[in-house]
Amino acid sequence: MGVTYKYFGAPDGATAARVPISMRPEELGGDELGMNGMFTKIKPETVAAMVLTGIEGVPLHKVPPLELVVLHPDYAVVRLPMTVVDPLRGIGEEAVGAAAFIWSTVPDRGGPRDAFNVYQLLHEWQDFSHRLHEAGHQPYCLVWP
Repeated sequence: MGVTYKYFGAPDGATAARVPISMRPEELGGDELGMNGMFTKIKPETVAAMVLTGIEGVPLHKVPPLELVVLHPDYAVVRLPMTVVDPLRGIGEEAVGAAAFIWSTVPDRGGPRDAFNVYQLLHEWQDFSHRLHEAGHQPYCLVWP
């Protein structure tokens, strides 16, 4: 089965912590956890590293940790640093493409990822970062085991 990650925006940790415990990923439409949330199988730590190393040039060992908001037996909620989403708002196609290429060469447990898939993922994150900024929200991730 695997873990499912739902990225969403919330104005603060208290709001993010009020995640309905009975809702499964397939039951969430998006509005329950903020406008236009994103489902993915990509871990928040991976996304943080992808943006900060590929776009900002931050060494991997300097990527800031995620903040645990809720740890429940059925799920967890973590907050991503704004430094993970803010850089995406100001970059163009060339920077997205370069970051995708850089990240595609980094081996993960499944081996290197295809650069085009990473490019598409970064574009989804770029759209997400714009929506967060417009709403004045922080980025959070709901994790189901």
